[in-house]
Amino acid sequence: MAPAISEAAQSADPILLSLFANRFMSIAEAMGRSLQQTAISTNIKERLDFSCALFSPTGDLIANAPHLPVHLGSMSFAVRFQIQKLKGDLHEGDVLLTNHPVAGGSHLPDITCITPVFRDGKIVFFTASRGHHADIGGILAGSMPPTSKTLFEEGASIVSFKVVDKGEYRRDELVRILVEEPAQYPGCSGTRCLGDVESDLRAQIASNNKGVNLINALIDEYSLDTVLQYMDHIRDNAELAVRNLLKEVAKRHGKTELYAIDHLDDGTPIELAIKIDEKEGSAVFDFEGTGPEIFGNLNAPVSVTYSAIIYCLRAMVDQDIPLNQGCLVPITVNLPPGSCLNPSATAAVVGGNVCTSQRVTDVVLKAFEAAAASQGCCNNLTFGTGGKNEQGEHVAGFGYYETIAGGSGAGPHWDGTSGVHVAMTNTRITDPEILERRYPTILHQFSLRKGSGGKGSHRGGDGVIREIEFLEPIQCSILSERRVYQPYGLAGGGPGQCGRNLWVKQPRSNDGDLPSSSPSSGTTTPDPSSNPFNPSSSAADSPAPRIINLGGKATVKMGRGDRIIIETPGGGAWGSEGEERKIREREGRHGRGDARGSVRERGAAMEGA
Repeated sequence: MAPAISEAAQSADPILLSLFANRFMSIAEAMGRSLQQTAISTNIKERLDFSCALFSPTGDLIANAPHLPVHLGSMSFAVRFQIQKLKGDLHEGDVLLTNHPVAGGSHLPDITCITPVFRDGKIVFFTASRGHHADIGGILAGSMPPTSKTLFEEGASIVSFKVVDKGEYRRDELVRILVEEPAQYPGCSGTRCLGDVESDLRAQIASNNKGVNLINALIDEYSLDTVLQYMDHIRDNAELAVRNLLKEVAKRHGKTELYAIDHLDDGTPIELAIKIDEKEGSAVFDFEGTGPEIFGNLNAPVSVTYSAIIYCLRAMVDQDIPLNQGCLVPITVNLPPGSCLNPSATAAVVGGNVCTSQRVTDVVLKAFEAAAASQGCCNNLTFGTGGKNEQGEHVAGFGYYETIAGGSGAGPHWDGTSGVHVAMTNTRITDPEILERRYPTILHQFSLRKGSGGKGSHRGGDGVIREIEFLEPIQCSILSERRVYQPYGLAGGGPGQCGRNLWVKQPRSNDGDLPSSSPSSGTTTPDPSSNPFNPSSSAADSPAPRIINLGGKATVKMGRGDRIIIETPGGGAWGSEGEERKIREREGRHGRGDARGSVRERGAAMEGA
């Protein structure tokens, strides 16, 4: 039987409850501002691919800033793992690093920095920050390889490491972990840009310390007992909100058993059966029937599935509460061992965090009949240079990574949103000026993909088109989903369009693209047509570029003048298309439906509630 909400929680002063919820969240926001201002990488400083949060002495999520849901729901697993592993060996001045899936990690580029907060010799809080780092080694620049089959190919893996031990910064050991250890595996390199990664990690350490100082100031203002009491009240309030949600869902649907299934592009099913206890306001989320571990990197660590669940529950709660661990108290989750949602310790997971997590989100929302499918992908683009050369020597280089927006799904009272990051991601795209100044690229197009959203009484949001040209030879990779299965509509609504990834390849002699040469001819003289900026070349004497469909997951060596065109999926529609005019006339408008109080609106800003 689920535990009842304590009488103390129910009698908590509502004004103080709101005050502390906002004070805790403001501490996490201040940590995030500090991290953004002191980091140097494009990932953290420009794209905001990071999250900051506060945790209880037992590792429960207490409050967070409006950062990435896929980070926030899983970070408590990382904090709890370190508490258990280092029990009795945590001291004031310690700072821990971790990114391994078995230790609560999401995928290896996301490194979590954890700092205990001591008061009178006891740990009273933890501050933590998780940032996506530009390159931590592995088989490809950017450490997001679409072809990885094992965890070792994805870069440096850290189960538990004290980067600061009682105030002493351990740089030599950090270099060994980031540079030397990943390069031991065949075909793998250490980080290609150690300076950037180290600077960002130091920024995370400083961010955590900012949080420590602010927590201590809050305790000085209100006393430790009061702060800890309202920490518990906030969790209990979130638990009560989710219990009320589950009771209301059972009443509205007239049933206590919900079901949904969807598939990854390789055919792997993600299957979910939900059984609600209407009396207790609790539920069992059973993923039995989900496909086995994948020979690829779409396996999702256990913590990532919990992130998707806590995100969906918070998005559906029609109440102003901060996302925290209390949301999961009424929930029991069954993740079959050996499935792609509960894989082995060495399974590749880099795509599970950014693609499979999105599919889990869609499946949960489908089971609750809350919204049609969103684009269901982060459209992960990476490119870069450097790494281990043919002689086995380490060559410095760089790695760039971005996620690309798409369309969100429609709901019973709103249209989907076009060109937006959805669900488990909350990053932004790199500004064109930053992209072209820092990297050898030209951004030709970044526009909405008109008509890619599903058609129905409430339309799905449109995806986008992003076209980038490279000005020098470079390794380019795309890791994406929804290139086979369309984002589904609900209640008779049409599906969104699938995405597509195209390589516009300039003809080159050494590739055998030109009629006068072939790879076996030994020709090494550059052809003018290999350089589109050469004024001596013309359309009359230059073959047209090849346009090649890369599929959903590919890595290629692009030459100068080559382009990649990424067309992202649209969102599914809600309701049959024939009802559209009738509904819009009833609503008295020609634009979007009323989204106030909707899952779409709450999901977009749930962490900041």
